[in-house]
Amino acid sequence: MKIFTLFLIAILLIQVFAEAVFFNNDEDTAAQIEADNEGALHKKIHPTKRIHCGYACARRCKKSSRKKVCTRACKTCCARCKCVPPGTYGNKEACPCYARLKTHGNRPKCP
Repeated sequence: MKIFTLFLIAILLIQVFAEAVFFNNDEDTAAQIEADNEGALHKKIHPTKRIHCGYACARRCKKSSRKKVCTRACKTCCARCKCVPPGTYGNKEACPCYARLKTHGNRPKCP
């Protein structure tokens, strides 16, 4: 009978220690979640830059002799770079991505 009682006490002690470890892990996890949420509140959220490519490219290509070709290329570049240089010609330093895009023939893609 004594062996059974000792065995039962040992099982109960193991269970108590296991629960204590489990509860400590839950508290750590809750603290980590709270810290993560607090950190998320302080992060700056930068809105994505929105540009109306149709309008910007119509403005850019209005003096072009081939408006449809210019507008199609400009819209492709605008969609990739999210910017269009000001004016109808040049000013590509205002949008470096726009200036870097090349055709298969290594010519500037964007008007």
